[in-house]
Amino acid sequence: MHRSDRLPIGEVARRTGLSVSAIRFYEERELVTADRNSGGQRRFLRSDIRRLSFIQIAQQLGFSITQIGSLLKDLPENRTPTKRDWTRISKVFRKDLDARIATLERLRDRLDGCIGCGCLSLNNCALYNPDDSASRHGAGARFVLGDQPDV
Repeated sequence: MHRSDRLPIGEVARRTGLSVSAIRFYEERELVTADRNSGGQRRFLRSDIRRLSFIQIAQQLGFSITQIGSLLKDLPENRTPTKRDWTRISKVFRKDLDARIATLERLRDRLDGCIGCGCLSLNNCALYNPDDSASRHGAGARFVLGDQPDV
């Protein structure tokens, strides 16, 4: 690999908008890998700019560092990921995002029904839980966030 294919950490930080400490954090988590020059300074592949940008986007979408690492582990370290590589990852993202969207839509629709009618009646409210009957399904919200259990 040609020497100019490697970038110092400061240049990578400038190009990604990340702090140097964030890049080091991602390196510690093995999400990117740096080589060291003879002076011990980190040098990154140009393709690491894409990897780091991907990490930023994935975190903004709510994915954990562990989940992101799991997705990135199959990407090649010594070449720029191809469209096929990213397409495979996007399928995983789509499945997770679709599930979250469905949950948010259920939440929105159930809240609209309760707040929208204006009655706030515990006898008629679809969110009401008589005698705490949903507790047998576990702790936490049962009617609003998840599928409504048979109580």
